[in-house]
Amino acid sequence: MMSVLAISGEGGIGPLLHAISGAREVLFWLLLGGFVWVIGDLFQQFAAKYIGISRGIPLSNTNQLWGLLWGVLVFGELRNASSHVLTQVVAGSVVMAVGAAAIALSYAPESEQASWREAAAREVERYDLDPEYVRARMLGETTGASTRRTPLDWALLIGTVAVFVVVGSFARKPEIAVDWTWVTGLGIASLALLAVCGVALWRTTRFS
Repeated sequence: MMSVLAISGEGGIGPLLHAISGAREVLFWLLLGGFVWVIGDLFQQFAAKYIGISRGIPLSNTNQLWGLLWGVLVFGELRNASSHVLTQVVAGSVVMAVGAAAIALSYAPESEQASWREAAAREVERYDLDPEYVRARMLGETTGASTRRTPLDWALLIGTVAVFVVVGSFARKPEIAVDWTWVTGLGIASLALLAVCGVALWRTTRFS
């Protein structure tokens, strides 16, 4: 769909390729941003699986708060904003943070967990699945079955790395004014949060 929109918006494949060629110096940074986004999507999938969509998706959407911090503190996006705009931004962020805290502190009662088990039982019967496999997957446990990487998996990995290497070879540092103190602080905070959450998720689910 995105390809269709891009081709139609640029007026054809030729103009689209020309536009991409003109932006070749920043393609690496765009791909790098997408790579980081996908990491967040992976965590979102675990959240939707283990705490439900009604909790996992709202919590994952709090990434807007991180975006706000980077935009305001690192890039100074609101340095010339009026007090009215700043009040709206701060108030909206506080409301989102309070809502996220409320969702994070909530838990699924026994009735909801029973509904999950009933839904899983229906799927087991409908698709003739192994009940033990389904139960283990819902709890984040392993079933003893090992998953081996196929040649297609390795081909995709090698191809992806090659794309990053190629576009990185002609990447150019963007001429954007940033506050490197906040870049360092937010970067460390992001990596620390990633490490803590990653370890906790591994201990609970083994990334299953």
